[in-house]
Amino acid sequence: MSARVLIAGCGDVGLRVAQRLRARGDTVWALRRSMARPDDGGIQWLQGDLTRPASLRELPAGITHLVYLPTPDARDAAAYRAVFVDGLRHLFDALDAGALQRVLLVSSSAVYGEHGDAWVNEETPPDPPGFNGATLLEAEHWLLAQPVSSVVLRLAGLYGPGRLQLIERLRAATVRVPRETAHWANRIHVDDAAAAIVHLLSLAHPMSLYLGVDDTPLPLHVLYDQLASLAGAPMPDEGASPPGVGSKRLSNARLRASGFAPQWPDARDGYAALLQRGV
Repeated sequence: MSARVLIAGCGDVGLRVAQRLRARGDTVWALRRSMARPDDGGIQWLQGDLTRPASLRELPAGITHLVYLPTPDARDAAAYRAVFVDGLRHLFDALDAGALQRVLLVSSSAVYGEHGDAWVNEETPPDPPGFNGATLLEAEHWLLAQPVSSVVLRLAGLYGPGRLQLIERLRAATVRVPRETAHWANRIHVDDAAAAIVHLLSLAHPMSLYLGVDDTPLPLHVLYDQLASLAGAPMPDEGASPPGVGSKRLSNARLRASGFAPQWPDARDGYAALLQRGV
């Protein structure tokens, strides 16, 4: 039996999720703040603002699955709270709770703090260094307290088609990287992120929390040096660690144990394929 899925916040990742769901026969609605896109493979576009409950009054009935992955319209605490905390509550109020079978919230590894070169997994206590991680953590806690099957997926840094700003910065020689003390980088290809969302949405008995990351955390200078070489850019100079992003090595062991395998287990190979294709 096909699912009736609402994707709340259908940008790049959401569109990739929607296309995968449609390919397997699900009915998919995609909710956006801006004007709905033209039809794309049977995706049904809706216009609504998660921060304005009145705009959510005429959502389709009988939604069975919800994927929540909005993007705030500003990078500040108020915008994050309006979308991830208040917006999630507004949407729950607008949906038929009796029909809802599974909710998946896309969160972030920003909920973790500084762990040096230690491994981090779902059992590691969160300690968000910034307002973004703190707000996402609050949204996670609220969702998991609701009487519905819920899954949180904390994604690492995304890369993929249209996400090559790092390559451009390397070519412009504006990137600095710590070398004496390793700062660990964690990545996941955008297609693998979408595939993981679809996988967890339909898993019979999921756990409540997963980390979405590839198999290969890398010291930042190792990743950046390899990308610079692939892009024909100069090696980045020594510099400070990225502000507000603690060093850590994220483990995807739980996600893999659930039956998921990334297409791109190492970001170096994923970036190489993108550069070869000129994406």
